[in-house]
Amino acid sequence: MPLNWHSDEMKFAWGAHGRNEQAAASSRLYFNISGTRDCRHLVMGSHTLDHRARQGTIYVVSTPIGNLEDITLRAMRILREVDLIAAESVVHTKKLCAYYHITTPLTSYNSHNQRYKGRILIEKAKSGLDIALVSDAGTPGLSDPGSMLVREAIDAHIALVPVPGVSASLAALSISGFHTDRFVFRGFLSRKKGKRRRELETLKDEPRTIILFEAPHRLVKMLTDLAEVLGNRDIVLAKEMTKMFEQVVRGPALEVVSSLKDTTVKGEYTVIVNGREEEKKSISAIDNCRSEN
Repeated sequence: MPLNWHSDEMKFAWGAHGRNEQAAASSRLYFNISGTRDCRHLVMGSHTLDHRARQGTIYVVSTPIGNLEDITLRAMRILREVDLIAAESVVHTKKLCAYYHITTPLTSYNSHNQRYKGRILIEKAKSGLDIALVSDAGTPGLSDPGSMLVREAIDAHIALVPVPGVSASLAALSISGFHTDRFVFRGFLSRKKGKRRRELETLKDEPRTIILFEAPHRLVKMLTDLAEVLGNRDIVLAKEMTKMFEQVVRGPALEVVSSLKDTTVKGEYTVIVNGREEEKKSISAIDNCRSEN
């Protein structure tokens, strides 16, 4: 969709936060920003330089994990008003922007380029640009690129503003039936079997509910290791949350693994594991019922 230059000029003249700085259209010049795609930025005339004398803000914006309707009104506004969106995948985020008619320029920021791209983004924020950081789904920095840029922004004294929204981990936790008042987020375990099992060993006596992520091609192996190291713990497996093929499976880990062996494992998975303390209570309750009968 082509940019509406009239409305964009008005947006820039008033500033990203409704600042009442006005400038004549004739005094504006557009130029390409290094490291961005199709990116044009407004340079104010000399009488409006106070607007760009300030440092910019980096917004950490949560985006939908599947269903595009799961975005906040504030997130949409911020994505429209900032000068630049730093996206884990430009192609992926373009679809979200197109759906909501957001025409803000995009640039990539991901695990492959974050070391040098982070420095570029920090310099842009220092020069006065407001930047929105987004991942492909959910909240940046949670098993997604973003935490490095946040640390760099803190070191550079750049203002950071969270724009909260949907989270796959909390969405799955909310329907798990396990304790939600105390939990630990572990994210992705190691790809390597030995290291993965050592990581699971550190969780063996964890009393809190455990939240894990896993890729489809490693899911069965990870759950098998989980059952062997943690015991046949009750788990909840949430697949493709908020998407067309959303599915939730509950049961002991080995039963869940068995149900997966005859299927093609596809999609994105969140695994909720019952805490050790609660597992002991569940076993005790079962034993008590048996003794009473």
